[in-house]
Amino acid sequence: MIDLDRAFAPAAAAIAAGRIPGATLGVVAADGRRAVRVAGQAALVADPELLTEDHWFDLASVSKVIATTTMILHLADQGRIDLDAPLTQAIPDLRQYDVANAPERRLTIRDCLAHRTFLPAVEPIYTYGDDPQRLRAFVLQRAWRHGPPVYSDINFVLLGIVIERVTGAALSDWPLAPGLSYGPPPGPAVATEHCQWRGRVLKGEVHDENAAALGAAAGHAGLFGTVAGVLDFAAGLLDGSGASPAMLEAIRTPFYEHRTCGWERRFPGWSGGAACSPETIGHTGFTGTGLWVDFERGVAWTLLTNRVHPTRHFDSGIFVLRPETGDAVIAALRDA
Repeated sequence: MIDLDRAFAPAAAAIAAGRIPGATLGVVAADGRRAVRVAGQAALVADPELLTEDHWFDLASVSKVIATTTMILHLADQGRIDLDAPLTQAIPDLRQYDVANAPERRLTIRDCLAHRTFLPAVEPIYTYGDDPQRLRAFVLQRAWRHGPPVYSDINFVLLGIVIERVTGAALSDWPLAPGLSYGPPPGPAVATEHCQWRGRVLKGEVHDENAAALGAAAGHAGLFGTVAGVLDFAAGLLDGSGASPAMLEAIRTPFYEHRTCGWERRFPGWSGGAACSPETIGHTGFTGTGLWVDFERGVAWTLLTNRVHPTRHFDSGIFVLRPETGDAVIAALRDA
């Protein structure tokens, strides 16, 4: 299918240089063929551990597309929500003490999916308490500071609450395919950071502080996955078995600048590299994960690393490694 040595070369070089502990690269084609390459360490401290194909990664913000976006679009398919209706369709108590004037009440579900809101990129929600329900109330009643549209975790925290309200259940109750799970995962886990807040190296425990404080499963983070689970999800997008035509249209069609519903579409300088087709979507995660789907070529790839282990405060080179890997994957496919 593909010269995986060539495609994996950028990641192998990053491991050899000590920039990342380990990496897994998986590639899948629309016809179901797939290949996986693994190298390096799942953990360096406190107990060193070799990385294997069976290890579970904290997917971080890749949760936004594999889980939250998919759940929202399924609910829209079922007619249970309207993507262009205000969030108050599902959350009538949003900013309930300023019903007439609160701008948050005018935001739509699609606005949040495409990050076309005034909400901030992130907020240290975990510093406001340790009761998940109280923190949800804080998110809903806070008068958020305004700014230009940016990629915002808060958008997806709100979308997670939409799902919980519409379904009457926690996000972690949503049925997930094998190889995908809200933590702790049912198998060996890759270590992430030594968390100063929690005072320990995290392993099989959600890295994102806000997701942890919100109960470990939130709209913006909390999902764990194996390389097989991520590739199975991508294959379902490529062959249409995992998404309806309406869902595929929503994730492939730009809505705001280079953003679709949940995903990024190829743009100059993006994480997926320059060699992929214009019909490519992708998303990355802070822990060092990423998934890209090239519909024109009928191929998808995931690069899963533990670049924050044992600390985020180190130049892992991940922002160079991702596009280099994407270009290497496409080059290897062209020459296959």
